Amino acid sequence: MNAIHRFFAPWVLILVVLAGCARSPELIVLSGPTMGTTYSIKVVASSSTDRALLQATIDQVLSDIDRQMSGYRADSEISRFNRSRSTDWFDVSPDVAKAVAAAARVSELSQGALDITIAPLVNLWGMGPDGELRELPGTQQIEQARAVVGYRRLEVRGEPAALRKELPGLTVDLNAVASGYAVDLIAARFTALGLANFMIDIGGEVRAHGRNAQNESWRIAIERPVDAEPEPYAIVKLDDTAVTTSGEYRHYVMRDGHRYSHTIDPRTGRPVEHKLASVVVVTAAAVDADAWTTALNVLGEEAGYRLATERGIAAMFIVAAGQGFEYRMTDGFERYLAVAPR
Repeated sequence: MNAIHRFFAPWVLILVVLAGCARSPELIVLSGPTMGTTYSIKVVASSSTDRALLQATIDQVLSDIDRQMSGYRADSEISRFNRSRSTDWFDVSPDVAKAVAAAARVSELSQGALDITIAPLVNLWGMGPDGELRELPGTQQIEQARAVVGYRRLEVRGEPAALRKELPGLTVDLNAVASGYAVDLIAARFTALGLANFMIDIGGEVRAHGRNAQNESWRIAIERPVDAEPEPYAIVKLDDTAVTTSGEYRHYVMRDGHRYSHTIDPRTGRPVEHKLASVVVVTAAAVDADAWTTALNVLGEEAGYRLATERGIAAMFIVAAGQGFEYRMTDGFERYLAVAPR
């Protein structure tokens, strides 16, 4: 692909554990750059599997998502919507409408912990495309940015697909759902091609179907949430599910000896401050796992755990404790563990 542009920060990393599989003649491995990160896709092949068709399918989906949802492309659908000052319905592709609708559902259920209109605050704190933080924003600057933020000021409809903003200055950032949506879209295209066994990873958003080349569940390693080189903390097993991790490590800003998280709480306009190092979510669809990890990470280890329990979300919360970590799982998460945290 020639026109891939970064549109979300690759702070989420999940390592795929496939010992020996990469050399298996039964496994097709496709990888490359996309969205400021990389993708790695593994397909258990049959004699009729067409590698070129698989690559073309992946390339088409990633190109479409980039053209539709990238905040780094001036000509993308979402960038054109953001520049528009109109408060009338703005036509978008069905995929954009579906991604926004998926985010809106989690925004409502989390009471605004996820908010895809948060870009002004992200930029204010030096976490967005506007560049690094030069000085800490004051209360007045934060309140000015919050005045043009609010997920309830954005409407979405599916037929015909369109978005509508309540405020002329409202903007949309699909970082929290675009990669997960792309994973789901590739999975749907693969299924339509008759594929039954594959794993898709885009920047740490992972969805697995069927079995791996050894006829076992796909095994996905969850990274230990530290700034050092990646190392596994736990391993989950997936058959027809998705997993995503959001963490408070590697991506942050240091000012006057204080560490400011890359995660902004849209309800306060400030970086989160809690002991949650990372949260892992397993759901049927990658777009939902993507959205929920952001929301639960904003909420923190206590409120996030309560909400995940109430909503029946399979989640693991990894909390900083002294020089190490403690973890807490909701009832539905343990059945996915292949190797417990260590």
